[in-house]
Amino acid sequence: MIRAMIFAGLLALAGLTAPAGAQTTLQEANAVLFQQLKQVHRLSAAQMARVQEIFARSGFMGQGNPRITRHPMTPEQCRARIPSGGYANARNARICGDAYMAPLYDPRTQSASDARACIDQFEFPNIPCTYPVVWVKAKEAAEVCAAVGKRLCDAHEWEGACAGALEPPDYPFGAGSVAAMRSIHNRKYAGSAAWAYGPAFQRGVCAQNSEKSASCGGGGYNSCGSNTYPTGAFPGCVSKLGVYDQHGNAAEHMNLPMAPDQMTSRGSTKLGVTEMKGSWFIWDKYRAHPDWCRWRAPYWHGSRVMSSGSHENYHLGFRCCKTIK
Repeated sequence: MIRAMIFAGLLALAGLTAPAGAQTTLQEANAVLFQQLKQVHRLSAAQMARVQEIFARSGFMGQGNPRITRHPMTPEQCRARIPSGGYANARNARICGDAYMAPLYDPRTQSASDARACIDQFEFPNIPCTYPVVWVKAKEAAEVCAAVGKRLCDAHEWEGACAGALEPPDYPFGAGSVAAMRSIHNRKYAGSAAWAYGPAFQRGVCAQNSEKSASCGGGGYNSCGSNTYPTGAFPGCVSKLGVYDQHGNAAEHMNLPMAPDQMTSRGSTKLGVTEMKGSWFIWDKYRAHPDWCRWRAPYWHGSRVMSSGSHENYHLGFRCCKTIK
């Protein structure tokens, strides 16, 4: 019953109708997702074919295993919570060339028109009041971003979007290892640690008061529900640059360059290593690690971004960036 209600809500958001007696399957839910992507982001037939190919090859990518996922909020409930004007922003759309993207810049010295890149306001599919796509490998995330004319963000871009000011990349490439680079970076920013919404962690602000499945032990597809909220359901969980859900909901794949020629922001397609950003949907109850904006995580499940064996799980998604100048 709950799965059918979720499916009906997704169909309504896409302007579709479920056939009589339909049961929610991953394939059906993804079909609705693909229709939403096509309608909202105006993807071409070739782009849609590529996105669908990546999903089909995975066999797991989607908004969670429909058999066990229990979302704590419906898309309809989400839409009742968002600001009266919605999340569309004509200025940002003009600068970024796509809906629901935010320019990346430093408000202390620049204006939005100075931005050279933009970031998705929401976790993929970057459509407010939809559930984040999870069970996605870093490689697949990079491929999907490329398929829709974007790219996986570099770590410093995600951090700047969260902190409300994009700062120049300052990766300590000479440090020699991910751990050494991380230590240098975190020491530099620890004294100014802040969250997207303010200088101190707060419960109840972001999409992080859901439940972990009782059967979820080792993180398997058939035991762990992706019990996420619809994106944008918490309007207060936003950075000064207008980027939502960087705390809670789904953690996010990013690119951590280990050399200058691995920066997506400089046109690299070979990329660096995986970096997991943000927290996930039970953070109000269980804070497993820090999640302030510029904090870089240990090299959990680490690999090259473009490795076919890069990590995937039930609370790990992604968002994309886009170079505009």
